[in-house]
Amino acid sequence: MSDHTILLIEDNPDDAELTRIAFAEAAIDSQLVVVGDGAEALDYLFAQGKYAARDAADLPSIVLLDLNLPKLDGREVLQALRANPATRGLPVVVLTTSTEPFDVEASYALGVNSYIRKPVDFKKFVEVVKQIGLYWLVLNHPRG
Repeated sequence: MSDHTILLIEDNPDDAELTRIAFAEAAIDSQLVVVGDGAEALDYLFAQGKYAARDAADLPSIVLLDLNLPKLDGREVLQALRANPATRGLPVVVLTTSTEPFDVEASYALGVNSYIRKPVDFKKFVEVVKQIGLYWLVLNHPRG
């Protein structure tokens, strides 16, 4: 088992499965946890609801966040993470199909660490996932 957990917040099951396959093909040694909406993401991160038995101090190494989510959208999730001292420094990467300037600006204003557009081509997507894993799980030295 890996020391790294990646939380993927993605409501599209096909995109979640493609991300899972891409991580496997990129040979990134990590545990991928997938949640399907913004409310479930916050429950997971703050160990609430069905995740109440989870240790809230055991945070993922990185969060991959889609913006367009049911219940709470990605911006609301990001705002909640940055407002809480326990998750304020958690690396969050927006991984989305949106190239809208508003989405990019709003995400950075709310404290996202990186904004990456999902390539449509699967081979390119695998390469993007490989680069995300290399940077955030190997090269980057997180706080504390």
